[in-house]
Amino acid sequence: MASLPLPLHTATPSSQSRPAFARPSYFITHAKRCNRLRVSCTDARNKKEASGDVETPLGKVDRRNMLLGLGGGLYSAANLISTPGASANPIKAPELDKCGVATNLNTGDKLDMNCCPPISENIVDYQLPPVFQMKVRPSAHRVSPEYIFKYNMAIERMKRLPKDDPRNFMQQANIHCAYCNGAYDQPGQGTLDLQVHNSWLFFPFHRWYLYFYERIMGRLIGDPTFALPFWNWDNPKGMTIPPMFLDPKSALYDSKRNQNNLKAVLDLGMTGNKDPLQVVSNNLTIMHTEMVRGNANVYDFMGKPYREGDKVDPGPGSAERGSHTAVHVFVGDPREPSGEDLGNFYSAGRDPLFYCHHANVDRMWTLWKYFLPSNKVPERTITEPDFLNTSFLFYDENAQLVRVMVKDCVDNLRMGYDFERIDLPWLDYRPPPQTAGLRVLIPKTRKGVADELLVIEDITVDTTKFLKFDVFVNDEDDNVEELDKAAYAGTYAQVPHKTNNKTATTSIRLKLKELYEDMDVADDDTVLVTLVPRHEGDGVTIGGIKIIENPTPAKPAKSSG
Repeated sequence: MASLPLPLHTATPSSQSRPAFARPSYFITHAKRCNRLRVSCTDARNKKEASGDVETPLGKVDRRNMLLGLGGGLYSAANLISTPGASANPIKAPELDKCGVATNLNTGDKLDMNCCPPISENIVDYQLPPVFQMKVRPSAHRVSPEYIFKYNMAIERMKRLPKDDPRNFMQQANIHCAYCNGAYDQPGQGTLDLQVHNSWLFFPFHRWYLYFYERIMGRLIGDPTFALPFWNWDNPKGMTIPPMFLDPKSALYDSKRNQNNLKAVLDLGMTGNKDPLQVVSNNLTIMHTEMVRGNANVYDFMGKPYREGDKVDPGPGSAERGSHTAVHVFVGDPREPSGEDLGNFYSAGRDPLFYCHHANVDRMWTLWKYFLPSNKVPERTITEPDFLNTSFLFYDENAQLVRVMVKDCVDNLRMGYDFERIDLPWLDYRPPPQTAGLRVLIPKTRKGVADELLVIEDITVDTTKFLKFDVFVNDEDDNVEELDKAAYAGTYAQVPHKTNNKTATTSIRLKLKELYEDMDVADDDTVLVTLVPRHEGDGVTIGGIKIIENPTPAKPAKSSG
């Protein structure tokens, strides 16, 4: 079959200096003979190809009439998600005495620092203590001067601890480096890396990480009720860096941050849009998509299964690849060679803002699991033993090395903390309906508002690069900076991280039913899918795009009668 280039979007080049926010000159996919689509940005020389007719080996073809594989093949509606096989084994906690040298994932070079924790042969299986008084994590934008004083004191005392004390500030920061930058191998699996990102381990690992970090701070200031603040970036009132982190004289300050974004509105879509009102609207759209309309099952939100013997990066959930990654990139310093501090896994924990950011990520897990309408998503609990029995090692507030299990962190209340109640403006946020008809390219399973999933499969990425692309189901003439359009379906993003061959392959699923309800798709049996990169250069190839029936439709809401 002939290979046809298919530009899907044309945009004006951006003047942004930071690659993560640069708008591409245009986005192009190539349907090659190897049946892979390459996601990349091209320069202005190719703009001529972005409109009008296409000269192909088959003759001149009008782009607007090009349909992708309507007869089946690469874009057929076959079900991508296979039935999981028999249970394997859970990931075991790493062996600290075998901790190695971590890698700078942007350069591939070994880091000239030691990310490994102190070694202890005395490992205690951790038991959650009884809860006599619930800690309440506050919104970082609403804390009192007294709270800020105590928070500063806790960080200052953590920084003054001996360098070999596992509770020391840098030792705590290095936890993220060791677990995320290839310092650990899976026990009993040779040189197979252990990685806590891009899988169902993302939420539980970071929950345990913050749990002990919080308890260490409470011990150092003599206040066991002290609770970490959360950066409330999902609410318009919290969409800037909390002011307490901007004082250069404060222990909460980090000089390695993007100086252009210190007081800017957080851009979760990484569009580069400078209109604050549009950015806020984009952010609410993104949050609604990540939390409500975009997930068909628990793995779409939590991340894909990751078991003993599996290669790293089976696939991130919607929040990890979306808002979580966007905040890391937004704060990371473009003056630094690898986006340090927050913009790189190995250095992220050196910025106190990291823990405030991840406190809100942790809050997203709680909100998604307990507070969303029951008819919006199906079962929200993973009951597989391979998930629940995965273990990690941390040092507690007494500098005791402890082994913890995922099964003990699935309920934050049982762990003794809750979150301040804040409005959720994204919960019922509905983008304005699209009035124009859709131009369509990908076949649906049936006409109209069907319960379907958009599947982007075999996404192969260069794990040494920051990569992100947004997914639209819309008219290609729409402005892709306005993510509040009903056509915005979701996103894929990654922070650089280590894999043995510097590549990883995954797939994502995006729920379409609620998107259809905002559009005029009554008689449509195909839809146009547009992928818009937010990174520069190559780094992503896509094996296929198709629409399938939702195998796990949400249960209808129970009547109150």
